[in-house]
Amino acid sequence: MIKVAKGRMSVWAIVGSVFFMIVQVISSLYLPNLTSDIVNNGVTTGNIAYIWRVGGKMAIFALISVLASVCNVLLAAKVSQRLGSNLRKDIYRKVINYSHDEMDQVGTSSLITRTTNDVVQIQNVVMMFLRMMIMAPIMLVGASFLAYQKNHTLTMIFIIVIPIMMVLMGIVMFFAVPLFRAMQQKTDNINLVFREGLTGVRVIRAFRQDQFEQDRFDGVNKDYTNNAVKVFSIMAVMLPVMTLIMSGTNIGITWWGGHLIAQQAMNTGNMIAFMTYAMQILMSFMMLAMIFVFVPRAQASAVRINAVLDQTTTIKNQDETVSLKETQPELHFDHVDFRYKHAENPALTGLDFKVKAGETLAIIGGTGSGKSTLVNLIPRFYDVEKGSVSVNGIDVRKLNMKDLRDHVAFVPQKAVLFAGTVRDNMRYANDNATDEQIWHALEVAQAKDFIEAGGNGLDYPVEQGGDNFSGGQKQRLAIARALVKDASIYVFDDSFSALDFKTDAELRAALKEDEMISSRIVVIVGQRVSTVADADQIVVLDEGKMVGLGKHAELKANNDTYREIVESQIRKGDED
Repeated sequence: MIKVAKGRMSVWAIVGSVFFMIVQVISSLYLPNLTSDIVNNGVTTGNIAYIWRVGGKMAIFALISVLASVCNVLLAAKVSQRLGSNLRKDIYRKVINYSHDEMDQVGTSSLITRTTNDVVQIQNVVMMFLRMMIMAPIMLVGASFLAYQKNHTLTMIFIIVIPIMMVLMGIVMFFAVPLFRAMQQKTDNINLVFREGLTGVRVIRAFRQDQFEQDRFDGVNKDYTNNAVKVFSIMAVMLPVMTLIMSGTNIGITWWGGHLIAQQAMNTGNMIAFMTYAMQILMSFMMLAMIFVFVPRAQASAVRINAVLDQTTTIKNQDETVSLKETQPELHFDHVDFRYKHAENPALTGLDFKVKAGETLAIIGGTGSGKSTLVNLIPRFYDVEKGSVSVNGIDVRKLNMKDLRDHVAFVPQKAVLFAGTVRDNMRYANDNATDEQIWHALEVAQAKDFIEAGGNGLDYPVEQGGDNFSGGQKQRLAIARALVKDASIYVFDDSFSALDFKTDAELRAALKEDEMISSRIVVIVGQRVSTVADADQIVVLDEGKMVGLGKHAELKANNDTYREIVESQIRKGDED
């Protein structure tokens, strides 16, 4: 908890909140003493003037207590909300710089829970700390001291009551704390299933698995609900039991105090004040009980948040980085091996090829052969295990990552669009792109026609995830976004797969005809031979190994793996 809060809260706001809380508690503790004075010296003697004078003091102290409470709540709210805001910002900044390995390790659903629910738990406890956790011990000590001053004998009743309350608190904590800790993991499970159901709703409907997914969600939902019912049932038992103890304490004080008053060993006003102090003592214990129950849940959340913030980022800049040379683009894979984290076998072995400016490199191979893994090494989404990947003659591990990625335009396998407009999405790659540049990129990507047909031009709305476009349209928009960027290397990771043969051919022809792109390096991952056939070099992958390198004609004549791919597609009706 301390580690999470450190440096993310205003010290002056905390000091101010504590100060006003102390003022509130002192004012509240002084009120029963004034009540005692009114009863002893005003009511019993019939001195109306004294009652008005002391009553005026009570009103002033009550007003001070209310104002101090308001100021404390405002400052506590400001501190807790600022902490939550800073935590969410820090978590997002950390996660946005995660490598693919770290993202896979934590999981998207868990990251969402940690950024939302876990942060809320921390906020609530900080608010509770600045209210109850400070108030309870001060009031407990102050009320105990003042109650002892009013009557030494009656304080003996707390020797019985306080141990009973401590035992009750211990029982509640023993059963409730583990259940509170489990709630965060169960929240992760709900987010995971719910998120999968939303993103996969079309597949669910297509295979008529609605009931299965509903049953699956009901399972995790009931698991969370049962856990929550148990823990809050335990918490619900505490309130009536505490009320019973407090009522019993009042009865004991009244009975014992009545005897003391009858023996003239105690004034009536002192007994009234003592009862008020007794309630304050018992209320302090109730507040402490709530704190001791909720803090472990917040502590569990703090551990989960710290796990995100303390995660070592494997892909990061070296202490000394080199600027990328503004020369003719060059890409070189020098005997590269790569292995995913915790994997037994390497995903890629023996990659060795070089691509120069103006050349197109194509990568082809069966499913799972490592095509996407290969291109992910270029912008350094992963680091190689052996060998090196060089851009313009410099190992990518020695380059500043911002500099490297400024020179690489990447189109991922899954086309990702963001809510907004077409212009917004195009400028994601280049903030300063003009409308003319965007229209040119759309034209090269064969997306200009359907954007113009929409009637809104570049203000054409894009729904979340680009759901108002077809798969092929999304791919073309994603390609256009990459083309808006003035890069040295353009990487297309199987981003032509949803295009028909005619559009595929026209797009590749437009890429070759474009003056800027034709002078750079183009890397294309393809499944179809027609997509890669006219490349200057074709890398053939099989189970992570480079089994062929050359042009279409020579590979077709001399490479068995490539020839099998060609023949399988010809039989399906493709042209080579």
